[in-house]
Amino acid sequence: MEEIERLWSEVRELSLGNTGTVERLQTPPTPLQFLRDFVNPNKPCIISNAINHWPALSLWAHHQAHQAQHSYLSRSLSSSTVSLHLTPSGRADALAPLPSSPSSLCFASAHVQRTPFPDALRLIASPDDHPSLVAYAQQQNDCFRSEYSALANDCDAHIDWATEAFGGALPEAVNLWIGNHRSHTSFHKDHYENLYAVVSGEKHFILLPPTDVQRLYIREYPAATYTYSSVCSCYN
Repeated sequence: MEEIERLWSEVRELSLGNTGTVERLQTPPTPLQFLRDFVNPNKPCIISNAINHWPALSLWAHHQAHQAQHSYLSRSLSSSTVSLHLTPSGRADALAPLPSSPSSLCFASAHVQRTPFPDALRLIASPDDHPSLVAYAQQQNDCFRSEYSALANDCDAHIDWATEAFGGALPEAVNLWIGNHRSHTSFHKDHYENLYAVVSGEKHFILLPPTDVQRLYIREYPAATYTYSSVCSCYN
């Protein structure tokens, strides 16, 4: 068993390099460096000072709940309706106990509600006012260029050094996620390259190398969806 663990540790080190840690760059890499050192070997990295020139960093400043309705985001998206994801725990697309059988688990998706953005932001900015509900403005399928298109000038349309490294292909999808300290992104696997830019707050990642797939004990679970009414939440 010790020999197996040693070999597995060596395989994991190959995924991150000799140090076994995620490398941090203080400035954006050149396209060649990014392709050679990170994209081709499929290695993650943290890049500082890559989006300092985005207007979003100053315009999208964090606001307290009572200021949310007067924020830049609320004003810019005052007439926009967005997809607000609601769960009791902040964990969507994650395992949860079945109400009818707490010892059994299901794969529970969020209740998705089309909500005026100022109302959605107020819910997100006041998490302690709704202890049994966690609101998270997050939607896949290129939502930044559709639901949040009014904010397009606040960010670059693409990351130039990454675009060149990827062969000149522009992003297939650009998404915006707005949450609070109770919001979690569940464990998942993406089948394409990702760049994640943090404009305000923090995002903590737990990364596992592909070599760990045999340790994940993948299995199927029944699917469920949270449903919210004015008085309670339950599963469908």
